[in-house]
Amino acid sequence: MPESTPQRFSDLAALRRSVADWRGAGERVVLVPTMGALHEGHLALVAEARRIGRRVVASIFVNPTQFGPNEDFSRYPRDLEADLALLGRAGADAAWTPAVETMYPPGFATRIDVAGLTEGLCGPFRPGHFSGVATVVTKLLTQVGPDVALFGEKDFQQLRVIQQAVADLDLPVEIRGVPTVREGDGLALSSRNRYLSPEERAVAPRLHAVLTEIAAAARGGSPVAGPVAEGRAALEAAGFQVQYLVVCDARTLAPVERVDAPARVLVAAFLGRTRLIDNVAV
Repeated sequence: MPESTPQRFSDLAALRRSVADWRGAGERVVLVPTMGALHEGHLALVAEARRIGRRVVASIFVNPTQFGPNEDFSRYPRDLEADLALLGRAGADAAWTPAVETMYPPGFATRIDVAGLTEGLCGPFRPGHFSGVATVVTKLLTQVGPDVALFGEKDFQQLRVIQQAVADLDLPVEIRGVPTVREGDGLALSSRNRYLSPEERAVAPRLHAVLTEIAAAARGGSPVAGPVAEGRAALEAAGFQVQYLVVCDARTLAPVERVDAPARVLVAAFLGRTRLIDNVAV
């Protein structure tokens, strides 16, 4: 498809008119929600959206309600013009770029909380994060009205939370996960990777390597406690500060002692000042 600049919308009524026209013409609409700072992982989502739909909308919104008081909202990278150029090259039809005042006008008083799935993993370390995610994604879905919305599997807990919220609220949209895009050395692509120093970047691929080792050990149905303990020790020896490293049921995200159903090995760890997350399917 020839490169073109996506039509940029910052007015909700105008966006909805365009989407209504597309759907009125029988065109399938796919949404790719982002917070900008786009990289090849986001562009893989756009490419998948192009494959399964006729019209692709990418949203760019750095959502303040999903950042904790000690997190990096102010330093989160922002370059809208560069992001729009990348979306154009990837073939997005439209970019939804709402202002904070559009998403959270004066008097905004509603939040969505998803119980159970948010109580472990990142939940205790990022209080309020998943409520912020569920609320903003629900708004994006009702604003754009897509047939399908795509999310990367790197944020696997986020994906499951969104799937649960959409099912519970009977929203007429299909939520699909797309496999994590990685560098050649295994490091999952992330907007936060740019915070890593050269020395930290050299160590960072160890995260994925340890997850892969644990997944291989868990596939035979053996107890996972030993491989997890060894993996944690290996990460700490490499310089990581591990928040969690656990094997969980892929549906409920409950920790498991042995793998007898689809599962994920999930990790969150700091390398220097940068918090990295990743997961591998078992």
